[in-house]
Amino acid sequence: MSIDFDKMKGKLERLQNKGGGRDNFLKLQDGETILRIIPTPDGDPFKDFWFHYNLKDSYGKPVAGFLSPKKNFGEDDPLDRFVRSLFDEGTDDSIKQAKNLMARQRFFSPVVVRGEEHKGVQIWGYGKMVYEKLLNLVLNPEYGDITDPESGTDLVIHYGRPAGAQFPQTEVTPRRQSSELCDQDSDRAVELLESVPEFDGLFDRKTPDEVGSILDQFLLSADEAEQHSDETRKYTAKTDVSSVDDAFSELLGT
Repeated sequence: MSIDFDKMKGKLERLQNKGGGRDNFLKLQDGETILRIIPTPDGDPFKDFWFHYNLKDSYGKPVAGFLSPKKNFGEDDPLDRFVRSLFDEGTDDSIKQAKNLMARQRFFSPVVVRGEEHKGVQIWGYGKMVYEKLLNLVLNPEYGDITDPESGTDLVIHYGRPAGAQFPQTEVTPRRQSSELCDQDSDRAVELLESVPEFDGLFDRKTPDEVGSILDQFLLSADEAEQHSDETRKYTAKTDVSSVDDAFSELLGT
């Protein structure tokens, strides 16, 4: 029997994606995407992480978002302490800046996009509202385990910016009928299930000292901006992102 080159190509693609590189993060395009959430060995396909973003270095260049040492790992976090001090100060400017710098929660699930099965397992990132919709769907007895490889449910995702809306919105609609993960191809289904990446390795983890250095550079950038502009107030640092989704798109694209 000759070697199955298509299967070998698929194995190579999954091997290259297994390390959690940025290439296997799903970037939703405007319009409709149909996907299937893949089950994870621990039974929880909805992973959450906390990120800081909206900081700049000493040259005023935006710093890519990073994991919060405090929120994710319970470690001492200079940035978390700085944010709390801004809230404690209680002025309008300090509270605004605290909200701008505080850690934001983001959720991630392994998925297969219908029509793009050849890409293997991808990682879908989404916000709290979508997370709540997914949990309600899972707890709905009419659907149950939407990740089941044999009787789960595909999800229709509508992503875009409605007329008059300030930010993009994500709508999740389950299909009416259940389906197999890979129709009549159990080997392919097993390969997909085995290629779910380790979520703990998806994002770089910074030490508290590294976070402290980022904060020092950010404060230096803000001080220099204040010295060069009468319009710059003590805690004001203009950001280049207009929404949480934009910020995470930049993070995953880095």
